[in-house]
Amino acid sequence: MSDLVPVEVIANKIFLIRGQKVMLDRDLAKLYGVSTGRLNEQVKRNGKRFPVEFMFQLSKEEFNNLISQFAISRWGGIRKLPFVFTEHGIAMLSSVLNSDRAIAVNIQIIKTFIRMRQMMLSYKDLKEKIEKIESKYDKQFRIVFQALKQLLEPKPVPPKRKIGF
Repeated sequence: MSDLVPVEVIANKIFLIRGQKVMLDRDLAKLYGVSTGRLNEQVKRNGKRFPVEFMFQLSKEEFNNLISQFAISRWGGIRKLPFVFTEHGIAMLSSVLNSDRAIAVNIQIIKTFIRMRQMMLSYKDLKEKIEKIESKYDKQFRIVFQALKQLLEPKPVPPKRKIGF
């Protein structure tokens, strides 16, 4: 079965909030082909399956920060702050959303989380190897090693200026 949704699309919808990688209820609903209301309705009906480690509601500050940092649209007139789901919460969604599309997309999302984790581990291993090599060689290679380290470390995201009054 070919991928319903490209890995890049899924990866771009994963955010780091409260130290956890999460996806917004709105993005998940769109991927599953259901309304956000329907997704949240199913979650509420099965509340015992979704402890706080699996999902939580964003605070107003977190939501505003998400909008400004990631240039997410304002979602004209939202009434409730969005819920976000951790990897475990997304896995649990497969037990409450039983359509073929939801199951297939859920598998792709979980595979994307796994790939991201593997990439992070490989970057960590590569960084450690460079540091070991660096300690063996003299100062003339220091510039090369500093450049490699800069490439491996994520660039800090500068805060965006607010527009308006």
